[in-house]
Amino acid sequence: MSQSHAHTAVEPMHDFSRSSWEERYQSRPAVWSGQPNQPLVDEIEHLAEPGTALEVGCGEGADAVWLAGQGWLVTAVDLSATALERAAVLAADAGVAQHITFTDAPVEDVIEGAGGFNLVTSLYTHPEQGSRWLVETLAPAVAPGGMLLVIGHHPTDPHAADHPDLRDAAFDAATVADALDRDAWEVSATIRERTTRAADGHERLWRDSVLAARRHG
Repeated sequence: MSQSHAHTAVEPMHDFSRSSWEERYQSRPAVWSGQPNQPLVDEIEHLAEPGTALEVGCGEGADAVWLAGQGWLVTAVDLSATALERAAVLAADAGVAQHITFTDAPVEDVIEGAGGFNLVTSLYTHPEQGSRWLVETLAPAVAPGGMLLVIGHHPTDPHAADHPDLRDAAFDAATVADALDRDAWEVSATIRERTTRAADGHERLWRDSVLAARRHG
């Protein structure tokens, strides 16, 4: 699954199966930038108290390492064993390996075997079952008072529009938010725009779907 979305150029993917992700990571020494996703930083750094976090689609580990550096105890899940090996090295180099558990177990099994998490995140992942399934699956993992954060490409994101694999996986936050019971959740579903600058100076516009939901205590 994808991570550290300010990535280097890679070939488009045409499916998001476990084998396809593993093939992608094995095809090059690094897929992503190694830096945490800025939308995650923007949403999380203001939270007063770090606690336990579940990250689904951790890729090569940049977001998990950043969370651990902020004081979170992280369980990080990905489909690719190669990505997880790189993530473990990144965590060790950052001195936070003891605060992160990496696993390629099915996310349903991880959730079933754990208590509620104070934070559950999934950024730019592309489950074969779709983004609504992702929200429905992750919501039960959030402890009372905890936060669910799902961020991905909006259907109008220029980058997604240029890549059929991403266009098909894009979602509208307000649509997938319908999976949450508003009596049990305080929900924010927004579109956020941001720009990044490549090494050649070219600026790129990104348009993200951001679902941030807090479970009532």
